[in-house]
Amino acid sequence: MMDIADIKRHLPHRYPFLLVDRVVSLDPGKSIEAYKNLTINEPYFQGHFPENPIFPGVLLVEAMAQAAGVLGFVTMNKTPQDGSIYYFVGADKLRFKRPCVPGDQVILRAEVMSVKRGIWKFAVNASVEGDMAASAEILCADR
Repeated sequence: MMDIADIKRHLPHRYPFLLVDRVVSLDPGKSIEAYKNLTINEPYFQGHFPENPIFPGVLLVEAMAQAAGVLGFVTMNKTPQDGSIYYFVGADKLRFKRPCVPGDQVILRAEVMSVKRGIWKFAVNASVEGDMAASAEILCADR
């Protein structure tokens, strides 16, 4: 549904911090499914951890937030080029279930729970081969 060029139009992030590779499905105002392919040559694996590389949990949360950000921007019909910025402002009910490692394709899902005065609440999760890796409720603010 959206390739990397489309994603870059809807997110201000760039390498090495752009954590969404492709959007598979998107229903504006409702939900998104995207993915991040993890490869050993990504910079965070050099130090987290050299002998047992694991995708950092904070980056997994950021990847879920970025997928939610694409959903929010598309829903609002805005882009960062319009002067809109989407801030990640909170996370509740965050749980990690399994580590993500090089070679994994991490499926990122987000659903809109509510929108009030520019504050969006999303239910997000990440999975690998059908196994839940993480889940949370996150808040994002459009400014």
